[in-house]
Amino acid sequence: MPKKSKDLVIFGTGETARMAYEYFTHDSPYRVSAFTVEKKCIHTKRMLDVPILPFETIAATYSPKRYDMFIAISYTDGNRLRAKFFTNAKKKGYRLASYVSSHAFTWPTATIGDNCFILENNVIQHGVTIGDDVTLWSGNHIGHQVTIKDHVFISSHCVVSGYCRIGAYSFLGVNSTYNDHIVIAPHTTIGSGAVVIRNTQKGKTYVGNPAKSL
Repeated sequence: MPKKSKDLVIFGTGETARMAYEYFTHDSPYRVSAFTVEKKCIHTKRMLDVPILPFETIAATYSPKRYDMFIAISYTDGNRLRAKFFTNAKKKGYRLASYVSSHAFTWPTATIGDNCFILENNVIQHGVTIGDDVTLWSGNHIGHQVTIKDHVFISSHCVVSGYCRIGAYSFLGVNSTYNDHIVIAPHTTIGSGAVVIRNTQKGKTYVGNPAKSL
């Protein structure tokens, strides 16, 4: 287990928050000190033997001068809920921590933004740019010079070929595949197993091989 040199508050109490606790605890320099959610969502005082405090007043006890925060929400409401609390935490003055698995391959020229959650067996090649608040579940291939915009959720075992552009707030389903130079418009949803060979249009859902909009 890595030596603990940083302190972290996790926003959330669902399964994603529990997973974040496991990954940050066992594979990062962070020590998880507390969970936080909106006061109306608190139904117990502790989780995983860590206190749960209201987000509205969290800074009074866990100051952003000392503690970083991670927003542990999945793709609820097209990633918008996670984006909302990402913005709210920044307004409170928190630095948003990112987790990159020690079992992911990340080329040195790749850049990764704040509040990213990059799990094991991801391959992130040369020149990749990953924005803020992006989740890459396990086992994806992100090809060279790909750009992933903010607030994106990429499920497991997606193959994103070189020079693709993934628009903000998009969701890429399990085992979906993307030809070179594909542009995924913002707010696009791609179904599981889809093969995307053409650019998408904003706000639409695509399924099938080749992928077509619903």
